[in-house]
Amino acid sequence: MKETGNIIIDLSFKFALDIIAFCETLEIGRKFVIANQLLRSGTSIGANVREAQNCESKADFIHKVKIAAKEAEEVEYWLELCKYSENYPFNEKLLEDIKTLQKIINKIINTSKSR
Repeated sequence: MKETGNIIIDLSFKFALDIIAFCETLEIGRKFVIANQLLRSGTSIGANVREAQNCESKADFIHKVKIAAKEAEEVEYWLELCKYSENYPFNEKLLEDIKTLQKIINKIINTSKSR
């Protein structure tokens, strides 16, 4: 993975790769519905953060990053379902990583609003 020097882009890209791998584990266990939902929301975070880098305005930037924040909330939900459901694999590191991403994303939103 080529690093950009932009922490949120790099972390969200690595997270997407880790989510892809975890979703493959879910699919092996025939947990297709959650795998699909998790794959969509988990890879969308980085896509929206990346899109925000070429925004048309400050409001557009904040909007794109807020979408990433919503997707991160959804990822946390799906991961917690895996954690507390019987017969589902779970990866504690992914839950820790999404919480870290959420903190960074929320800090970006708050900082951008105050400027």
